[in-house]
Amino acid sequence: MLKCIAIDDEPLALRQLTAYISKIPYLELVTTCNNAIDAQQFLARQKVDLIFVDINMPDLNGVDFVRTLIHKPMVIFTTAYSQYAIEGFKLDAVDYLLKPFSFADFSRAATKANSLYELRNNQRNATEPDSEALPQDREYISVKADYKVSLIKISTIVYLESEGEYVRMHLSDNTTITTLFRLKNMEAALPSDRFMRIHRSYIVNLDYIRAYVKGRVYINDTEYVPIGELYKDAFQQYIDKKFRNLDTELPAQ
Repeated sequence: MLKCIAIDDEPLALRQLTAYISKIPYLELVTTCNNAIDAQQFLARQKVDLIFVDINMPDLNGVDFVRTLIHKPMVIFTTAYSQYAIEGFKLDAVDYLLKPFSFADFSRAATKANSLYELRNNQRNATEPDSEALPQDREYISVKADYKVSLIKISTIVYLESEGEYVRMHLSDNTTITTLFRLKNMEAALPSDRFMRIHRSYIVNLDYIRAYVKGRVYINDTEYVPIGELYKDAFQQYIDKKFRNLDTELPAQ
């Protein structure tokens, strides 16, 4: 359950936010505020997971308000002015809702926030020795890239490539997304029954393996991922367990 607050100086907009939040089962509205000053005072006393905040407000606008927060919850900006979008994403906002927005738009933004919340919890749990197994049935993963949070369908990830402090995600539509993330944390966040680390710099989606030879896994006829020496035995065990090798010799005439 995500604890959230809604901040807007327009009573009608605040009522709409309240109604939308009440329809999302994993959102719990803790309070509403009609200005950023009251919201500052509330957050000094109580922590929340998510803030829905209007940008164009008197005394202190939403962008400057978020900048003042020492411990920042996730933020979804709401505003009638599209020119503020870049500033909002520079503050790592989960999403940006342009008024008037529909419940469908709101629901998509809330889904992004919930996915990011789950991802962070999974990363935290992965560092604890007694943590429970990660859920294997999540459909999406959230990553920050290009001043926004992208919601990626897990089944479309072909393989992941480490680039120092970054991870490049290669997707099934031949696009890539680069995010500031360590490969070991991404490994912990992805379902282990579908993804395997086969090299210190690569994780592959097992569903996309088309062929393999000594030292490499082929994603298609020309693209391959190397198999690291430390990972060869584990990969071979997976192949032996998962697939049955067929005898290709022709029968005797």
